[in-house]
Amino acid sequence: MKKIIISTIAVSALLFTVTSCKTDFDTDVKDIPVTKGEADFTTYVALGNSLTSGYRDGALYSSGQNESYPSMIAGQMKLAGGGAFKQPLMPNDVGGFTGIPGFSGKLTLQLVNGSLTPVPSSPAAALDDVSAGRPYQNMGVPGAKSYHLLAPNYGDKAGIPLGTANPYFARFASSATASVMDDVKIQKPTFFSLWIGNNDVLLYATNGGTNSQTVGTTTTYTTATVQTGNMNPATYKMNDISDPTVVAGSIKGILDNLKSVGTTKGVIANIPYVTSVPYFTTVSYNPLTPALLGANLTTLNTSLYGPLKQALTAFGAGDRINLLSSTASNPVLIKDVALADLSAQLTAALTPSLGPATAAAFGQIFGQARQATKDDYILLTSSSLIGTNAPNAPAPVNVYGISYPLQNQHVLTKTEAGYVKTAIDAYNGSIKSLADAYGLAFVDANAKMVELNGQSGILFDGVKYTAKFVTGGAFSLDGVHLTGRGYGIVANEFIKSINARYKSTLPQVDPNKYSGVKFP
Repeated sequence: MKKIIISTIAVSALLFTVTSCKTDFDTDVKDIPVTKGEADFTTYVALGNSLTSGYRDGALYSSGQNESYPSMIAGQMKLAGGGAFKQPLMPNDVGGFTGIPGFSGKLTLQLVNGSLTPVPSSPAAALDDVSAGRPYQNMGVPGAKSYHLLAPNYGDKAGIPLGTANPYFARFASSATASVMDDVKIQKPTFFSLWIGNNDVLLYATNGGTNSQTVGTTTTYTTATVQTGNMNPATYKMNDISDPTVVAGSIKGILDNLKSVGTTKGVIANIPYVTSVPYFTTVSYNPLTPALLGANLTTLNTSLYGPLKQALTAFGAGDRINLLSSTASNPVLIKDVALADLSAQLTAALTPSLGPATAAAFGQIFGQARQATKDDYILLTSSSLIGTNAPNAPAPVNVYGISYPLQNQHVLTKTEAGYVKTAIDAYNGSIKSLADAYGLAFVDANAKMVELNGQSGILFDGVKYTAKFVTGGAFSLDGVHLTGRGYGIVANEFIKSINARYKSTLPQVDPNKYSGVKFP
């Protein structure tokens, strides 16, 4: 339970699956002469966030950047008269920044206690400056939200410790005061791609609906806010969900800025449902098998689950906890901040049998506890916690997921997932409307990710890709960003949309030629 165990036999079987089924290449134009149609690919600029930059395995590093989907698209555009496409490459193939907390190097698969486990590398270099190599056509900035692309001072190195600037943009910004949009407009692109808005909701989801603050070695978590109705993003915290009108207005502002320098042709993509990616789908809500719990199962029912069930039933909340099954897998315990806090009631009910001090501890720990359901998402990073001891919790109620609830930051609950879906639906409605209003090519990235997450997956030239963690081939070790092969799938969706809108005949790329997850 403490590690993500990956069978090398399963890996071999899945990575080399060959089938005679129909593939996405059936819609390719590879046998037709390459033409630009109604588009002009002389200066192609890609705007976006980490997905645009080529980020993967939890870091931005050079070989990943070289397999970014815009780089793939630019390669096909060159066949139709496209120009140079430069990227602000990281100085090494590890990534991360020394001296800046929270920016470790890429994840690599290593054998830990007999299991293949993603392990972060140490950051390989200090923040470098590649602004002398400008202009760069890949303007994807990891961590950027929609409104950040328009924000002045977003590349100011002095603002990095304050959280007002982005170190990735600081590497290549034209000045401390420049916005990403400023450095795009200088280039007067003849064609653009835009994929932005993911982080306006993704950061909320990947952090379990929480914001965090670290002081020294202590990290505290607070509930993140759904900022509906707040039109001032300067007041948002890092992981808050952006107001849909702010996102739509930011994207419209980007399009208007492009139009102001004569850039009217391009392609825009919508936002995938983030809960369809392995970060949310890998860890089951009910991993506690009778074999895993062993002899503790009976003890837990007698000394913990039974008394909690009885007390909660008296308060009309008996559905929060059920006795552990000896014949089926059981759900983990989680904290759900959307529940009424019954800490005081539990403390009072348990005091006669447990004593005041122990009852108070039980009340505090289980006042908003419940067992997870299939509608909750246990975060990929939480897999290493289940079955371990929670710090500062009294035994025997100190085992994460079993006798101590996974905390708010470890789980995206059904309620929180609902906020995420509502935001994405609103964002996507606006993105499609803007694509139509500005006459742009449109990529339904959401539909493609849903397809990838389905049991049948996506086939390319006999190779099957799915959203299964590691063995599916499309997602990197961070469970959110794609492998080179996954970015190849995305590149083809952009290419197909460009061809359909502008009557060009750009050939698709072969995803199988790019890299996947690397094994030791």
